[in-house]
Amino acid sequence: MEFPKAQRRGRWDLLTRVEGPRDLDELSPEQLEQLAGEVRSFLVDSVSKTGGHLGPNLGVVELTIALHRVFDSPKDRILFDTGHQCYVHKLLTGRQDFAKLKSKGGLSGYPSRAESEHDVIENSHASTVLGWADGLAKANELRHSDDHVVAVIGDGALTGGMAWEALNNIAAAKDRPLVIVVNDNERSYAPTIGGLANHLATLRTTDGYERFLARGKEVLNRTPVVGKPLYETLHGAKKGLKDFIAPQGMFEDLGLKYVGPIDGHDLAAVESALQRAKRFGGPVLVHCLTEKGRGYQPALEDEADQFHQVGIIHPDTGLPVKSSGADWTSVFGEEMVKLGREREDIVAITAAMMRPVGLHGFAEEFPERVYDVGIAEQHAAVSAAGLATGGMHPVFAVYATFLNRAFDQLLMDVALHKCGVTFVLDRAGVTGSDGPSHNGMWDMSVLQCVPGLRLAAPRDAEQVRLQLREAVEVDDAPTVVRYSKGKVGPAVPAVGRVGRMDVLRKPADVQRPDVLLVSVGALAPMCLEIADLLDKQGISTTVVDPRWVKPVDEELAPLAEQHRVVVTVEDNGRAGGVGSAVAQSLRDANVDVPLRDFGIPERFLDHGSRADVMAEIGLTAPDIARQVTGLVAKLDGRYETEAAEAARD
Repeated sequence: MEFPKAQRRGRWDLLTRVEGPRDLDELSPEQLEQLAGEVRSFLVDSVSKTGGHLGPNLGVVELTIALHRVFDSPKDRILFDTGHQCYVHKLLTGRQDFAKLKSKGGLSGYPSRAESEHDVIENSHASTVLGWADGLAKANELRHSDDHVVAVIGDGALTGGMAWEALNNIAAAKDRPLVIVVNDNERSYAPTIGGLANHLATLRTTDGYERFLARGKEVLNRTPVVGKPLYETLHGAKKGLKDFIAPQGMFEDLGLKYVGPIDGHDLAAVESALQRAKRFGGPVLVHCLTEKGRGYQPALEDEADQFHQVGIIHPDTGLPVKSSGADWTSVFGEEMVKLGREREDIVAITAAMMRPVGLHGFAEEFPERVYDVGIAEQHAAVSAAGLATGGMHPVFAVYATFLNRAFDQLLMDVALHKCGVTFVLDRAGVTGSDGPSHNGMWDMSVLQCVPGLRLAAPRDAEQVRLQLREAVEVDDAPTVVRYSKGKVGPAVPAVGRVGRMDVLRKPADVQRPDVLLVSVGALAPMCLEIADLLDKQGISTTVVDPRWVKPVDEELAPLAEQHRVVVTVEDNGRAGGVGSAVAQSLRDANVDVPLRDFGIPERFLDHGSRADVMAEIGLTAPDIARQVTGLVAKLDGRYETEAAEAARD
């Protein structure tokens, strides 16, 4: 349904009266329907101003209202997998100021313990909620608690291997209460794929056993003599009939009571199903069918992802308010299409994020050479190893933060077997608004210990193209290309080259420059700004971009020896990052030059804009220039003291 402009701009009378979940108990069925409409109106109005996960939340309005009416949060634990769909939950638990959503000082875009006792887990990595629920249910059992645990998981997240590992354990405890709500909208970002998707599709399109049996009972009970015995025989054949008529048997074979499928937008039906599940006393799966983007026509008409996540948009049209220009992802996507035309062995892999990682263009032109494995990064890495062993060169494009999930497979399946697989890491470094779980701040640290792996950090669009091409030429080791989120900046030209490193700036007529500044990836413009600030303090600086940060270039140590101090700047955690690798290479080469590494501190970062987060952690040009100036001043003071002492001697 559409919302009139007046309503979208106007008051939300019922919503503003909801300060907590128990306020829902006082509302009539008619008022609940009105509340659902107000929530959708509020979401469109608010999220269009800030950006955020609009489509997923429009789809779970009635489901979330029903959850909070049936269960008593926070005593009962309601857990959301990934958390894309938590906005309605926030509204019903007293958080209705969305003016600074995902911005510094405002609400997080995901569940947040710091915000509310109603938020249990903060994860925004998919497929983990069932493991959490299993542990909480076990804790309830050991404490003899009658609290309930409810896990809400989407059909997309249900494709993840962790979800099935948890289901295997959950189903083993027949009398341990736990309610699993499958929010089935046929999508994660894009349409859900794979065998599970096909099974759920069968459940969606089947009239269902219960309706069949109820109708059969009515007819057979009116049949003389044989009617009742025949009905009882059919009832005894319940399992076989269920598999034939509504094949929910997969879940029941695991030991899960199955309820559904339920119209997730029918408040009374969802409440009834949840009440039955609550009373059951064992593990129950409630299958709810919902529509992503419901109630907002621009979202429903968006074939790509039904407004899974939007920037600032016009609420009436859903169109972006301003164009953001070319971004890193699109540069990669365009180059992948060119590579696909040139090389038939290039194949692409995505973990349920075809468009977000820029592979949709490749998929349109080479549909037989792209594989969407669902939310299964571990499987993607191992499958890539198999593809490489079979003579192809796979390119697995994934957000940097999600590579963490596939580290063991990258190490033991790809690297150990010397497979030529290229991992392309989108949204590397500080991403900002999506909060601590989405910052890609660990990849250059965890990958340092992988034998044979080569890691590139392009500084601009042209380097993305060049280094991707260099990466896919490697057929005997894993390669990684990582780049930032958002708009790609202007080209940063090199003025020379040392080894494989680009020299971005070199001081003129200085026999021994003060600082060798090692710039990593997209921070090149900032490093050049640092050099300008140092120059104003009379500090001469050479700026180099190593391009490939692993392994450390052999020419870096001799170059460092020609300077008084080495400074590394990276958009990655300081612990074990590029700075640490450079320091190790200098020690190995017996180059005794002071080194100072700048990067992300070893802590989880609060949500906010990238600029806000970078300023908070001191990763800005003025902050770094100030500290380097102090370091050089200390060296000057030490040298002056040593010279004076030598003169006295």
